[in-house]
Amino acid sequence: MDLRLFISVFVAIFLAELGDKTQLATMSLSAADHRRWTIFLAASSALVLSSLLGVLLGGLIGQVIPFNMVKIGAGILFILIGIAMILGKL
Repeated sequence: MDLRLFISVFVAIFLAELGDKTQLATMSLSAADHRRWTIFLAASSALVLSSLLGVLLGGLIGQVIPFNMVKIGAGILFILIGIAMILGKL
């Protein structure tokens, strides 16, 4: 395993996830229900599955579309999702 890559990805994802809607939803669920280990395991499993899908789809897309185009597409999608959230569509 490439430890440098592991640390780089870990730090990037950890920082990106701090304070996002997933963390806020998990905090809200934990405040409403005191079965914290169940909530932790469910939230962790969901994040692992979504990360797996991201890696698999990213690998497939990366074979077909150049990396710069993937970055631009992801940025545009991120902006559109943000706009939809502001407008209350998500």
